[in-house]
Amino acid sequence: MTIPLSNATLTDLPDGIRVPSYDRAAMTPGIVHIGLGNFHRAHQAWYLHRLMDRGQAQDWAIVGAGVRPADAQTREKLLAQDCLTTLIELDPSGKSAEVTGAMIDYVPVADDNAPLVAQMADPAIRIVSLTVTEGGYFQDADGALDAGHDDIRHDAETPRAPKTAFGAMVEALRLRREAGTGPFTCQSCDNLQGNGEILRQTVVGLARLSDPDLADWIDTNCTFPNSMVDCIVPATGQSELALARDFGVDDKAPVTHENFRQWVIEDRFCAGRPAWEDVGATLTDDVHSYEAMKIRILNGGHQIIANPGEILSVETIADCMAHPLIHGLFRKIETEEIAPHVHPVPGMTPSAYIDLIEQRFSNAEIRDTTRRVAFDGSSRHTGFNLPVLRDALEANASVEGMALAEALWARMCEGTREDGSTIEPNDPHWDALQAAAAEAKERPRAWLEQRRWYGDLADRPPFADAFDRWLGLIWSDGTEAALRSYLSR
Repeated sequence: MTIPLSNATLTDLPDGIRVPSYDRAAMTPGIVHIGLGNFHRAHQAWYLHRLMDRGQAQDWAIVGAGVRPADAQTREKLLAQDCLTTLIELDPSGKSAEVTGAMIDYVPVADDNAPLVAQMADPAIRIVSLTVTEGGYFQDADGALDAGHDDIRHDAETPRAPKTAFGAMVEALRLRREAGTGPFTCQSCDNLQGNGEILRQTVVGLARLSDPDLADWIDTNCTFPNSMVDCIVPATGQSELALARDFGVDDKAPVTHENFRQWVIEDRFCAGRPAWEDVGATLTDDVHSYEAMKIRILNGGHQIIANPGEILSVETIADCMAHPLIHGLFRKIETEEIAPHVHPVPGMTPSAYIDLIEQRFSNAEIRDTTRRVAFDGSSRHTGFNLPVLRDALEANASVEGMALAEALWARMCEGTREDGSTIEPNDPHWDALQAAAAEAKERPRAWLEQRRWYGDLADRPPFADAFDRWLGLIWSDGTEAALRSYLSR
């Protein structure tokens, strides 16, 4: 028997499920979060929930928001259960469930984003946070604002009816300036090094296209703290829904996650903030070192193993780590080619962090699919892997493994696995990537000539020559042969 999740049924849930101890009816909003997917609910919302359980932050409740038509379905599911979420921790030593309640509302999804703008213009809102994916910040090949993107042009030309989250933020800030209610903090929670500065670039740059005075006001008065976020959170499918039912909860949008969280935040909040440090977050002036370690070793490591996993029909990340050749690839590249270009942080060396990530990736309770991790490689390789590659080239260090990792991405983007099955489109730029991958089958350098992703790397012989050799070997002898060749070096 399962109990439908709602405020009214919290006391009826089975023993052993932790539920909110605070009065949700007394909470008032302080945060709008845009992009309310699984990660946010398992991470930032959890920290706030635990703070509320301590009797704090009752005026910092979250109002969810989305700017895509698909977000309307999420909104419907969450509102039907009073915006409660069942979090299921997948620890190898045993699973546990907790219901979190830091979110109290979800604004309607509209083409012109008017409800979102109105909510952010409310003086009670002091933080607007986002998880819109690494590729969602409208950056061009050089990392600048892509002012020519159709959505950015629309928002610049029609700022009162914006399409993007950033356009909605600009319009809300315009209304706040006019009303004299002051700025809010703009907080990115995406896996981007310098995510706060990238968010500043997008918001201020977009405002400057239509209202330079407003752009100056935003740049001067709003704050954009950098942060590092970390928790492995799989997508929710039928098995996750069934797992919630096994706990006795009928939750239409449960979230599973690993037994690890980390949140490192730059303490720059123009309108105040919750005391997240009281529940385990790290507030520091040196976010970048934490970011670099996590993005290069964890996120970069995900790309290293997910691409051969897809090619070889290995279903999950844990399965990839159980595959001797893929696991060996991970260990060798991380140790020899990534760790030398990562600085230690307080309490953690790069070597120890590799050991930690190896353990986390190997957690078989986490059914994190290779397909999910391999998604949007055009953003993730360029953001996670290529910066390490460039550092290695500048230091005249080895790039053999990183070149192999890029060759494996090229092979995956050809669109078939070695067992003959089809890899369905898995990138916003899939058609262009697949065309380049097809040409690279006969002429490997064609892949690196995608200047949008690789810039001048096609002109760097230590990398380009190694890439040519590895991709040729993958196509002639197969992925496992290439992995054995690399591991024998």
